[in-house]
Amino acid sequence: MIESINNITIIGAGSIGTALGNTLVKKRIYNVNLLSIEEDVVESINETRYNKKYFPNIKLSKYLKATTDTGILKKTDIVFLAIPSNVTVDYVLSVRDFLKVDAILLNLAKGFSKEQKTITESLSANLPNPVCSFKGPTFARELINKLPTAFTIGSEDESHFELFSEVFSDTPIHIDFTADVKGVEILSILKNIYAIAAGIVDAHYNSPNLRFLFLTKAFNEMKDILLQYGGKEDTMFKYCGYGDFSLTALNDLSRNRTLGLLIGKGFFVDDISDKVTLEGKIAVNVFCDEISKAKSLNGNFPIISALYKVFNNAEYNVSEFVNNILR
Repeated sequence: MIESINNITIIGAGSIGTALGNTLVKKRIYNVNLLSIEEDVVESINETRYNKKYFPNIKLSKYLKATTDTGILKKTDIVFLAIPSNVTVDYVLSVRDFLKVDAILLNLAKGFSKEQKTITESLSANLPNPVCSFKGPTFARELINKLPTAFTIGSEDESHFELFSEVFSDTPIHIDFTADVKGVEILSILKNIYAIAAGIVDAHYNSPNLRFLFLTKAFNEMKDILLQYGGKEDTMFKYCGYGDFSLTALNDLSRNRTLGLLIGKGFFVDDISDKVTLEGKIAVNVFCDEISKAKSLNGNFPIISALYKVFNNAEYNVSEFVNNILR
């Protein structure tokens, strides 16, 4: 158990990593560093106080530092993981020898590991460190502009609740807690899937009635899948559940909703750039594969099943999609 927090490292100097680091360092209590493989970003932050790649118009705190040196982890008490989900596990395991044994890891990435497990499960199986989940309805642009935002911390160690309450005190970040780590991780993946479906529905029909009919069905289907994966129903009503799903499904800044809007307007999946975001597509295939083969996942999941057909059957049209999800 860490007795005191002095050094915080955020792995990843992208938009959310930079916004989080800039928020925490302004407390002037902790040494906060961004650890990145992007040398140009590190140089830009240290020399100009601007992250020219992600926030070219936002001047960062002079106390926020960036580095490419993984050796900084040797003195780090808290490590936030703010890199893409497809590389998170491999990267962390590649630097495991630098981690303090009692360093706490918090995962922001939303997706499955290569083993089709949650990222926290894969890391916990390979590290002695406590691994927590850190998810919520947050756009980095708003966080860096000091607007209130929220995260859920999933940790099996109740002492972390008091610790992180102190870490985030006097910041615009509101937090809630749960011991349901897997539930937080599963919901962070599911909300991307159902945000794609919400985009499809809105693009094709633009009907408020249908939108909220769909959202209610989606929320209940997410709950059913969460429970069958061993998550807790209460987690649905944390920031990581209702909050993050609502933000991702209803706001046009959401990349997954945007993907759904494009599909709903008639663009074929194969024509959409990977840059839009295909994490949702990958997650759909993983969940549907699990649902089809796992005896424990018994149930009717019309939305995710219909979305699977959208991604994997070029002949499946949007009107048929909506008819199927309303059954």
